[in-house]
Amino acid sequence: MSQRIDYQKQSPELFKKFVEFNLLTKDSAIEEPIRDLVVIRASQINGCTFCLDMHVKQATIHGERPLRLHHVAGWRDSNLFAPRERAALAWTEVLTQLPAQGVADELYERVRGQLSEKELSDLTFLVMAINAWNRVNVGFRTVPGTYDQAFGLDKAQLS
Repeated sequence: MSQRIDYQKQSPELFKKFVEFNLLTKDSAIEEPIRDLVVIRASQINGCTFCLDMHVKQATIHGERPLRLHHVAGWRDSNLFAPRERAALAWTEVLTQLPAQGVADELYERVRGQLSEKELSDLTFLVMAINAWNRVNVGFRTVPGTYDQAFGLDKAQLS
């Protein structure tokens, strides 16, 4: 696979502003381990190998256990995730694959039982960000591992 275009070079101002937006999600009310799970799950759903590769490496660096990373795709059937993590993953999935009828009240209430209004709002912006990254990287076929050294992802020792 080869990258189609370098969107960073073609749209530098848009890229810069989007990176700034994305950096704000790191200072959100959502803790790092859940942020890691969320971006991995959205990237799995969207088939973004570049983002999946990057975020699995980041989660590994952050100390996430390998078995939990293997279970993210099947989190509903796994006993490795806490109720709060399950709520975040459910919210990620519904916003990544918006149903024609919208988000069900039952799901919203279940998620709200685990997350404050601020946390749910911040989580929603995180889901928005990763879905946008997935779309640009899938569309332009960004090659997985391209930025490992620049982002310090080689420290994960997963290559």
